[in-house]
This record gives sequence, C-alpha cells and structure tokens, in this order.
Amino acid sequence: MSYDVLPARSLSSGASRTMVDGFGRRIEYLRISVTDKCNLRCVYCMPEEGLPWLRRGEILTYEEIAGIVRVMAGMGLRRLRLTGGEPLVRKDLPRLVDLLAAVPGIEDIALSTNAVLLAPLARRLRDAGVSRVNISLDSLRPERADAIARRSGTLARILEGLDAAHAVGFDPIKINVVLMRGENDDEVAGFAELSRARPLHVRFIEVMPTESNLELSASGFLSCDEALARVAEVDALEPVPGPPGNGPATYFRFPGAQGTIGVITPMSHNFCSRCNRMRLTADGQLRPCLFGTMQTPLRDALRRGEPLQPLIDETLRVKPEKHLLVQGSSAGSGGLIALSQTGG
Repeated sequence: MSYDVLPARSLSSGASRTMVDGFGRRIEYLRISVTDKCNLRCVYCMPEEGLPWLRRGEILTYEEIAGIVRVMAGMGLRRLRLTGGEPLVRKDLPRLVDLLAAVPGIEDIALSTNAVLLAPLARRLRDAGVSRVNISLDSLRPERADAIARRSGTLARILEGLDAAHAVGFDPIKINVVLMRGENDDEVAGFAELSRARPLHVRFIEVMPTESNLELSASGFLSCDEALARVAEVDALEPVPGPPGNGPATYFRFPGAQGTIGVITPMSHNFCSRCNRMRLTADGQLRPCLFGTMQTPLRDALRRGEPLQPLIDETLRVKPEKHLLVQGSSAGSGGLIALSQTGG
C-alpha cells in the first residue's frame, strides 16, 4: 500500500454489508475520475500550460473501472459520479455508463462536466443511465467566461450543453459556480436569478487552494456567507431541502422559484463530519479524501488478479477525520497541483 503524494440495467439495493470508516461515517458514494485531461484551463483548477498527462497504459480501462465498482458495490457502494479532468474528452464515455449501470447495487450515476462537449452526447448518456448532471459555469459574460476558462468561445458551448441536458430530461441540473472576488463576484445575483424561471440549482462553491492557484485562493477568496448576503438583498431566501444528490450543499430558494440556490463551504464551514465518499483517480488510486497524501493503488493489484477488498477496507480505515486546508497555502493539499489530478 502506498500513501505517496499524487501522481441489463441494475438499480437494485440490498448489499450484504456497508462501508463505514473509522469515524462512523457510512461511505456509499464514489467519485470516479475517468481522465486527468481537460479541454479548459480554469484559473482555479489547472495551470494554463496543463500538466504532465498520464500515459494511456496508466489509465484504468472501462472494464477495470467497472470491476472495481463491482467489488465496492458488494461492500455497500450505491452512488457514482463521473468526473475528470473533463470526463467527456474521454472517448465513448456512454459505454462506461452502460457497464456501470449494469452493476448490481448501483442506484445512481451522475456526471460532472464543463458541458462544452455535452450537447451531442446528452441523449446517449441519459439513455445509458446518467440521471443527473453538474455543469461548471463561472460567468454569464462571454469575454469573462473565456478569461476564466482560458479558452475562447466557452460560454456559448456551455449554454448549448445546458440546453441539451434540459431537453433530454436530466434532473436535477446543478450549476456549479466557483466564487472569486474580483473575477465573478459581481455576478452572484445574476446567477441566483437563473433559479427563478427554470428548474436549475445554482451552487456557489468556495475556492480551495492548490499549488497552482495560491494567489487566487488568498486574494480572491469570497465566502459563501457573503455571497448569500448579496443574494438576500435581491429577494428573501427560505431554507429548503434541495434537490437529490450526494454532496454537502445547503440550499435556499426565492419565493415561488422553480430551482434553488446552494452553497458549498469547504473553507468557511467545514462539512467533513458528513463525508460519505471516496475517490478513484484515472490511474487507479483510491483516495479517502480529495486532499492530503493518502491513496491506495488498486490498478496494479487488479491487473495481477489480487483481491481488492482488503485494500478498500484499509483505505476506509485510514480515511481522515477532516481536511487540513489553509486559505492561500498549499500546506494541507498534500502537494496537489490541480484539482483535475484527483477528480475535484
């Protein structure tokens, strides 16, 4: 085991056991990074020049991912989310969804995407078994969206993907907005207004520090408390349960709105006590936390035909109580350069 710094559809339940970590938290949710590559270079996520990408042979095949999920489903895993990098840059992603949806015990498959490539794939993904999508969208202004993503033509393609997601029936559709003071904080009210007329669930997320965004995370940090205060100046907010999902968001609603406004507060209000997840990286590392240095290599054991359950049990055992992030510092990130390395 290594703890090195990074490098026919079945939706049934009834597993014979559950996965519980050392702090009594039930773990039934796995975020699966299918690739470390991305077609954007968002300022809070990845260096503009990119990263040393994984080689093809280092990345789990779709069959290997499904094999790991099959083992974990027998241990109590119930919910999956496909992430990246940008998951849609990996060829024929719906085929992986087909494989995962056929694993006994898996009840829910969701997708996190920047939606740039979503429009032509939306129907196939929905038919394969993806029920919900989270779409990253950090500005409603074309020139600003391009600047944040460091790619041209970004906003129009994201909105096209958003419309396609709505047309094929993904529900819920969540919009993830990373808050950045001086970059997009003047659009908080505008984003919140999206939730009135359409069943969209806008979530504001506090920026988290990695080695490539330390200046931004220090000078550009905006708390969700401040964002909510700005939204409340527009109209009254009422707390609501929010849409189905596996994440830590807290939700509110404008009176009569079709959608909701959520906040995810990893820095200002730690929610680790409710953590229900682990992460599988594109190269087969099982990580008990987004940050830190703990990870267990499953890929090579899988390829040697060795049992995975003892490795998974050990990863559960060492899952930390909480992250140790400090705004503007890489001290608690475990050497993480970019969120795309571990699936965000």
